Amino acid sequence: MHDDDEKTHYRGFGPVPGLPIQDGRVDLSAFPPDLRTVVQEAFPPVLARAKEPLVGITTDGHVVPGLFALQDTGWDPEPASRAAAAFLDCLTPAQREAVLFAVDADEWRMWINAFPDWDPHGLSLEDLGPAQRGRALAVLEASLSATGYSDARTAMKLNAALGELIGQYRDTLTEYRYSFAVFGTPSATEPWGWQLWGHHLDVHCFIIGRQMVLTPTFIGAEPTEADRGTHKGLRLFDEQRTAGLDLRRSFRPGQARQAVLHSSIRVQDLPAELADPVNGRHLGGPAQDNRVIPYAGLPARELSPSQRELMLHLVKTYAQRLPDGPATAFVDNVARHLGNTHIAWIGGSGDDDAFYYRIHSPVVLIEYDCHQGVFLDNDQPEPFHVHTIVRTPNGGDYGRDLLRRHLAHHHPRRRIGR
Repeated sequence: MHDDDEKTHYRGFGPVPGLPIQDGRVDLSAFPPDLRTVVQEAFPPVLARAKEPLVGITTDGHVVPGLFALQDTGWDPEPASRAAAAFLDCLTPAQREAVLFAVDADEWRMWINAFPDWDPHGLSLEDLGPAQRGRALAVLEASLSATGYSDARTAMKLNAALGELIGQYRDTLTEYRYSFAVFGTPSATEPWGWQLWGHHLDVHCFIIGRQMVLTPTFIGAEPTEADRGTHKGLRLFDEQRTAGLDLRRSFRPGQARQAVLHSSIRVQDLPAELADPVNGRHLGGPAQDNRVIPYAGLPARELSPSQRELMLHLVKTYAQRLPDGPATAFVDNVARHLGNTHIAWIGGSGDDDAFYYRIHSPVVLIEYDCHQGVFLDNDQPEPFHVHTIVRTPNGGDYGRDLLRRHLAHHHPRRRIGR
């Protein structure tokens, strides 16, 4: 490999040129006619699905009732609501109109971890002035734990590191090409929330009093470590990978036979629905708010006490993005449903292996997936391109179940949107 090639290659893989992406949007019409339909069908139907009533991810199309409750988790919502109010105060009237939505607006569900082919709602951080952008980021910092804020900012910076690595798409693969929106009126008592969405980072934060729902949350990176350039040394997913491997390696042979759906993650070894170049093995990505996902893999009730601790530790590596009180409530709710929790695995379990895992119960869906290249030309899943998603099944996403409960108790005449 020549020196010039080495500058744009990552672990032997080079850049993919010529994708019709500019200013954070993809132009599907730019594909050749014979390829356009195939590409369009591969993209999730986000806008159409967002207009459908929200049911939630279920195992059979029917929501399990009584899973969520309004509660005091001990978290103080005042700093987050003040930060959001300060952000709104620094905007022009036109900017406020662009960024503010009803607390139950369809726009909650209009997100994609790749690039939209529609006009994105909200305000792009890229287009804000430095002071305005700082106030938007302050909303994230006041809402999330230190780990959660660090993970979000690292994903943004790794997006920029990718653009720097391959030297292309420099108006899109940037640190701030993310859309921000606020839902409802920031308050310490009434329901409201915010959304940050773009390439490899989609965070939905619903706040109601001293309670928070942080799903869906999609965080990814290609690659997961910046080995050069401005952001050299930044890494993501070390804990999620290590904790997943620790759990997988604890399985006895009989447990492994149940948990491992496919021993290989190579594209040619998987059924077509698990080798999708857009979604990989993910089931809970964008436009999947109402997807039916039956349980698969190893039931957690068959784990030993020490293995259950390993599984809960894995869950905590995702829950730690929440502030302390909501994080504890999240993990406690997962623990209450261990009897109906399943663990599924695809791929190997070696130090350098690519793999996928899923933790699925009535109250949580966690997916970790090693992906094929999009901007790098690896045609097989590699451990340096990772997508993760956390969802709350049975209507819990976007805080929708809690919002219904709140309105039924405090505003019985008001009807919730989709």
